[in-house]
Amino acid sequence: MQWHDEQPIYRQLRDLVVERILDGSFVEGEAVPSVRQVASDYRINHLTVGKAYQELVETGLLEKRRGLGMYVTVGARAALTADEQARFFARELPAFVERVRNLGLDVEQVATRLLQEGEGK
Repeated sequence: MQWHDEQPIYRQLRDLVVERILDGSFVEGEAVPSVRQVASDYRINHLTVGKAYQELVETGLLEKRRGLGMYVTVGARAALTADEQARFFARELPAFVERVRNLGLDVEQVATRLLQEGEGK
């Protein structure tokens, strides 16, 4: 993993866990790697990993099971998907539409092309 300076490592790690929940690598109801394991694998401080995991616990994506570790909560993927969809419609889509207009493209033409791409044509 290559860490960048644009945001703290714990946030980058948190985002990585979120990505793995979304892509199904971390399955609901199953354990995530231990703090020690992640710290060792990525050569980062265990407190950094703990902080990332704690944020995920606070947002309801992970749960602590005393003596067992951290587990992905049931419903985490659906909650993340809903959040990502809302973010897409609130931020990414308006920016995309603005870019389309700035390029002088017809929005309907772009919509037709998106439908074709979605169908695999």
